[in-house]
Amino acid sequence: MSNKNFIQTIIDDDLAAGRHTKVTTRFPPEPNGYLHIGHAKSICLNFGLATEYKGVVHLRFDDTNPTTEDTEFVDAIQHDIKWLGFDWGDNRFFTSDYFEQLYQFAVVLIKKGLAYVCDQTLEEMRECRGTVNQAGTCSPGTERTVEENLDLFARMRAGEFKDGERTLRARIDMANANMKMRDPALYRIRHAHHHRTGNDWCIYPMYDFAHCLSDAIEAISHSICTLEFQNNRELYDWLVLHAEPVAIPHQYEFARLNITYTILSKRKLLLLVKNNHVSGWDDPRMPTLAGLRRRGVPAQAIREFVTEVGVAKANSVVDVLRLENSIRNILNETAPRYMAVLNPLSITITDWKKGTVDMLTGSDGRQLPFDSELLIERDDFMENASPGFKRLIPGGEVRLRHGYVLRCDKVEHDASGNVIRLLCSHDPETRGGNAPVGRKVRGTIHWVSAAHAIPVVTRLYDRLFLSEEPDAAGDFLSDLNPNSLQTVSAMAEPALDQIASASWCQLERVGYFFSDPLDSKPGTPVLNRVVALRDSWTKKKPTTHIAPVKTPTTHIAKGRLLTQTEAASAGALQTRGIGKEQSEVLSQAPLSLSLFEATVNAGAPASTAANWVINHITTDAAHAQITGVKLAELINCIDTAVISNTIGRRVLLNMITTGRAAKAVIAAEGLQQQNDNAVIADAVQGVLEKHSDEVARYQAGEKKLIGFLIGATMRTLAGKGNPGLVREMLMKALN
Repeated sequence: MSNKNFIQTIIDDDLAAGRHTKVTTRFPPEPNGYLHIGHAKSICLNFGLATEYKGVVHLRFDDTNPTTEDTEFVDAIQHDIKWLGFDWGDNRFFTSDYFEQLYQFAVVLIKKGLAYVCDQTLEEMRECRGTVNQAGTCSPGTERTVEENLDLFARMRAGEFKDGERTLRARIDMANANMKMRDPALYRIRHAHHHRTGNDWCIYPMYDFAHCLSDAIEAISHSICTLEFQNNRELYDWLVLHAEPVAIPHQYEFARLNITYTILSKRKLLLLVKNNHVSGWDDPRMPTLAGLRRRGVPAQAIREFVTEVGVAKANSVVDVLRLENSIRNILNETAPRYMAVLNPLSITITDWKKGTVDMLTGSDGRQLPFDSELLIERDDFMENASPGFKRLIPGGEVRLRHGYVLRCDKVEHDASGNVIRLLCSHDPETRGGNAPVGRKVRGTIHWVSAAHAIPVVTRLYDRLFLSEEPDAAGDFLSDLNPNSLQTVSAMAEPALDQIASASWCQLERVGYFFSDPLDSKPGTPVLNRVVALRDSWTKKKPTTHIAPVKTPTTHIAKGRLLTQTEAASAGALQTRGIGKEQSEVLSQAPLSLSLFEATVNAGAPASTAANWVINHITTDAAHAQITGVKLAELINCIDTAVISNTIGRRVLLNMITTGRAAKAVIAAEGLQQQNDNAVIADAVQGVLEKHSDEVARYQAGEKKLIGFLIGATMRTLAGKGNPGLVREMLMKALN
């Protein structure tokens, strides 16, 4: 297999070296919400690897937080996985299955002097944790003896203490450069009913503790997770080493799925549901698997999409068009075609004998009644047409799909001058919509018979957000698309009356639709638009629009094991302050390494240059346009607060598209960051006056509202305000 990803390469090497004889992966969701398309990538990867290597995959519910978990989510997750086409067989587990074993692992750590009971509150723990540049201070609990800690931990389990009164923490290193290693919490007290264990427990293990040791209990050979858990790996390895489980698993990280115009944060999706911005977790506009399924996205399209995206070590953003194209590719082959008119305009064929019906034949053999009264789309007629208009005009001819060539002889108007009806004539020699050789006909349009058409409800779903990066300004709710759903009553050909619930069709020249499984009834179909026939967003965008980042091409390495030369190169990069993962990627990618060196030579800091080259210069087109001098100039503009980091990504994409230098793009597009204290102060004052209720709630204790107020100020400044100054001035004004 020549195009293996880096995880497959690791598995091949492990099997060849005898480190593992069987591949066991796992998918470990928390049952506190619905799965989204980002989870689909992990599902397909873990189940796919188990299938490829004739191993097994475990479905394990990480149910360690009883206050947020529910059997509703357990059932929904299982449904979603099976809908995607995967089955875990008998290998379904819950972390709660291991509560007693996990408790005993904690006892082992206490007996070794590697864990202690802490009396600090959560806020005190945060204050004592230190910063990236300053070591933390030890908890007074570190002075307790092993016997005292064992006694207190047993009393925690027995329910003697209140929620938050005590925690069990690992004793590691409060000066560790990795903040995750500064005596992290392992257990917390939570008097709450658990969906499986009831009230048997009042202490629950933290994710980092339970996750790795559950992997060990199940003898997972390859624990695969996304890059945000990269810093957790050191703690993962520490725990499985010192808690002494039988098996020692290892964690591998891959890039999570990021898609333009899409939010994939479970917390933010929950806000959309709770605040009624959508109708529920299965709203067809949601990126949840339940929402995609109800909209009508085929499971096969999702599998093919995540396979095409691939598995990489470096994060990137995938254009949502790739998902839409995967959907079109499937439905174009499978969805039967019908005709329906969403915005009807009446036509009377004056040379047709009234009461006579001609049964025409569609492309699949279905019967299409044709008579003297028809309906066409209003947009398919233009009274004062532009030269490029290729449909019906006064005095012009057009083909009717599967019908006749029609000529518009007269236009009727109402008292206000609006077109209400067209009087037309037909050519009987063109039955089936075919024009004689040499005859020029402007185009082909669809239609339905007014007398035989049936009413259908169409739901025209569109993207839920207006921007490629919905949360770029810190307030994703302000980017909601007000036209993400339009419900239109349409008239359709009679054959559509027979469409079954939860089945697909193509409405010709309109899009691909799915008969809503909940709302469709026999004889009254409700059709959800899955996707339009072609991308309509590209032409909506202004000429200054910046194209989204494309997925990495072959110049980014797939993470295979390093050669001796590459290992030496990676080691040299690490001495210059480049992280291990980034140095490995650069050492295997000659184009990226060359651009990195050129950027550093042009004056950019090495770590910053590495980040931009690996995460943002990810296509051949980018390498053709971006030089080290250009990238260093962009980095300098960010470092000197000319633009923000977020705007910097937009500038880079424009540079790739146009070939211009950073400063030229910033000037031409007016993207300079607003650093004027007076201007920002005015914006802050205006926001505080406009949102006086939110200000009062913030000052009454709802400190999370600072994010809302920052986002509102950034919008006032057109997204160009210096985020640090905005926050500083807001805090000063509020306090």
